[in-house]
Amino acid sequence: MKALVLAGGTGSRLRPITHTSAKQLLPVANKPVLFYVLDSLAEAGITDIGIVVGDTADEIRAAVESGGYADRLDLTYIAQTAPLGLAHAVRIARDFLGDDDFVMYLGDNFIVGGITEQVEEFRADRPDARILLTRVPDPTAFGVAELDQDGRLVGLEEKPRKPKSDLALVGVYLFTPAVHEAVRAIEPSDRGELEITHAIQWLIDRNLDVRSATISGYWKDTGNVDDMLEVNRTVLETVEPMVAGDVDESTTIIGRVRIAPGAVVRRSRIVGPAVIGSGVEITGSYVGPFTSVSDGCRIEDSEIEYSIVLPGSSITGVRRVEASLIGRNVEVTPAPRAPAAHRLVLGDHSKVQISS
Repeated sequence: MKALVLAGGTGSRLRPITHTSAKQLLPVANKPVLFYVLDSLAEAGITDIGIVVGDTADEIRAAVESGGYADRLDLTYIAQTAPLGLAHAVRIARDFLGDDDFVMYLGDNFIVGGITEQVEEFRADRPDARILLTRVPDPTAFGVAELDQDGRLVGLEEKPRKPKSDLALVGVYLFTPAVHEAVRAIEPSDRGELEITHAIQWLIDRNLDVRSATISGYWKDTGNVDDMLEVNRTVLETVEPMVAGDVDESTTIIGRVRIAPGAVVRRSRIVGPAVIGSGVEITGSYVGPFTSVSDGCRIEDSEIEYSIVLPGSSITGVRRVEASLIGRNVEVTPAPRAPAAHRLVLGDHSKVQISS
């Protein structure tokens, strides 16, 4: 069984961060989201993996290789010239996929607990397609599934204005080679994309065996800042405490805090769960819960919590930062204080009182 990982999206909802970086490489607990996807596939016993890449191909490849995945997985990079839909990604990966069953996994999706159980069930029963669903409060932003009274999948809609259910498609799909005929048969949607929901609907309409499973575990599409911070919070809940950096006696460490080797912490208070990367310098500051500080950052005389700070950034002299996603090599400092002044136009014989 093979895997097709989609890592070619533009990440428009995460701009301006994704103007200069691939959204799949944004870190959760100081580890790129894409790495969690690759780990999940390896844990399910899938090591032959095709990665669909776009404009950020070089960055994706460099990160994956530096993470050691090229040594553990059989990786093939597949160029997608434009983001023309998930079914288009299956089309262009035809030579790589051959006649093998495969998992298609969106590279910016996060599933706590992995997909091993779902892969094992697919291998055992081998339907033509198997999709994963989860209940969401606002299904209009997702592909939505309609089930009959017996729980069988009867229809799919892509981002419907009036959803027929609250069951959204999770970004993991399992297919046999039957899907290749489906993606060739469909036409672009009104959005100009080849929708995977249309391909799956094509299979359903021809009475092929398409099954669904509703997952109760944690899933997030990390496509916006709020979701990134929420996933970061969830992962940090599982952090094992470790203090390998240089922490002085006047620093207070509370809760599950992981401080990497090479980090230096002076006269500060760090309350977990939190992770501090290698080469980080923290002085006279407060780092609060659910914060990830990446390698090479500097925090001085500042307060920060429930945030993600990417490598090489500095925060100095800032009283409070929270619920923030700070990019690479960013400098955050206080704004210069404007001199206080009163502008007056006073008539003769006026009396004015001004608080000093």
